[in-house]
Amino acid sequence: MSSKFFLKAAASLLVLVVSLFFAIHGVDGHKVAQGLRVLPLSAVLLYLGTLAVTHFFRAWRWEFLLRPLGVSVPLRRLLPISSVGFMAILALPVRAGELIRPYLVAREGRVRMSAAVGTVAVERIVDGLMLSILFFVSYLASSHDVFSRELRIGAWLSLLLFVGLTTFLALAQIWTDATIELALRVTLLRRLAPASADRIAERIRSVIAGFKVMRDRRNFGLFLLQSLLYWGTNGFGMWILAVKMGLPISLGAAFTVMAVTGVVLSLPNSPGLVGQFHAAIKLGLAAYLPLALVNANGIAYAIVLHGIQTIWYVGIGFACWIAMSARSRMAGGRRASLADAVLASNRAGEAEASDDVASAPAKLEPTT
Repeated sequence: MSSKFFLKAAASLLVLVVSLFFAIHGVDGHKVAQGLRVLPLSAVLLYLGTLAVTHFFRAWRWEFLLRPLGVSVPLRRLLPISSVGFMAILALPVRAGELIRPYLVAREGRVRMSAAVGTVAVERIVDGLMLSILFFVSYLASSHDVFSRELRIGAWLSLLLFVGLTTFLALAQIWTDATIELALRVTLLRRLAPASADRIAERIRSVIAGFKVMRDRRNFGLFLLQSLLYWGTNGFGMWILAVKMGLPISLGAAFTVMAVTGVVLSLPNSPGLVGQFHAAIKLGLAAYLPLALVNANGIAYAIVLHGIQTIWYVGIGFACWIAMSARSRMAGGRRASLADAVLASNRAGEAEASDDVASAPAKLEPTT
């Protein structure tokens, strides 16, 4: 696991360096600072209002992926669990916090870790597909000379990737073994890493157990509806903040910028999304605005957007962790740090390849 972590950390740092270089290239620092100084308070408050709604739907929709697994998590419990998970995903590099949410649910004996991880995989694939389709449709609807060569290539690659993942997800429900074997052969794992192929196949098979949500039309439909509300509110909030900061873009352009950003952030993430987030915003805005404006007000907008989201998700997540810690101590639970929980969640994910989450080491209770 340590070698995997260091490889992921190296990739994360590489993304950080490349993204920062692209984001700051040609930036007018004086105009960026001026844009930050004249930031109206009303813009921040309006965006915070939309962010609260976005956070709520982003957290609540997971319930409708857990229900088909026989798991019922009260909203008062689901919101803090999801908030802690969102904080970990944003704050930690190499998506080290991705397994926090399924771990916190699975450790209570509600569901196997692998099945909970499967629901998170469905969530990510659906989000990626929605954003890729929005990105691609925006590209088709615009004059092709508006989108840069990088954006055109990105639109095609992201669509092909997530359509492929969605196809795999659907076929895995019908022909599980055949689909897994095909994936191993197409990715050349059978040829390049035959010793690991069977272990990877078993892990994929266990995660597919969480894909059964797709068979539950009612709950999956509710999940899709809330995903549309989540992304719709997110794009609307981004548009309001952009207009308030002097960026003359349409609502449709704001949704395209959101889609571009979402696709870029699906890559290995830099620590705290620093640089990567700003580069994605710059790349999206450059399709609609003069580069000089993007390198001034556009970068100021990216800094404010990233700053507000970081403070919000880390602040809410940390507050929820403290509340969960207090509840755990009152119940006489074992103390553990958030770092312990992150490590335990990743160990549990490794152990779930063949065993129940109960066999994973270190079942920890939260504390500060």
